[in-house]
Amino acid sequence: METTVYNQKGQESGKITISKDIFGLPWNADLVHQVVVSMTSSMRHSIANTKTRGEVSGGGKKPWQQKGTGRARHGSTRSPIWVGGGIAHGPRSEKDYDRKVNKKAKAKALHVILSQKMRDGEILFVDSLSFSAPKAKEAKAVLLSLAKIKGFEKLGTKPVNAAIIAIDKKYPELSKSFKNFGNVDLEEIRTINPVSVLNHKYIVIANPSESLKIFK
Repeated sequence: METTVYNQKGQESGKITISKDIFGLPWNADLVHQVVVSMTSSMRHSIANTKTRGEVSGGGKKPWQQKGTGRARHGSTRSPIWVGGGIAHGPRSEKDYDRKVNKKAKAKALHVILSQKMRDGEILFVDSLSFSAPKAKEAKAVLLSLAKIKGFEKLGTKPVNAAIIAIDKKYPELSKSFKNFGNVDLEEIRTINPVSVLNHKYIVIANPSESLKIFK
């Protein structure tokens, strides 16, 4: 497969051959659903926490004698059937929502999503991204230049989750330049995953000749 590569000014700078095993796979909804649901479940942190009858305060004294009063027998006012008592079977913060995802399934799901985005024209290859110094003004200019490419107009207007800019390694000047942009995430390509890719409209892959080696 061959695709166009652009420079950071939004001009065509050449072509690159990409693997069909990464960008040419058919859509597999079942695999993507299974992996994404498992990953989002694993990211979940339980917050709600109720107290059992052993954790609420009070209730040490038997409310009345066992027999002879005509009333029902009770041993503590902290029983779940009493107002102010403990909660039976309530949510607990120690609940674990973690679900296992096989490495091969996760990798295949990522490739399937990248393939679909490639077909939808939502992946952009940029030969390089470099700034002389960390400047948000230069980063904004790059985004506006890339937004002039047909099909990528929302890069400059989408307020949230417009794009992931995938780079081959950490570049301090790039990280500092893009860190205040709420609609763009800068990530090393080795850290992108099915959930993050699905949550963004576009994927901008910088320095593809080096970045795509991570998939080999």
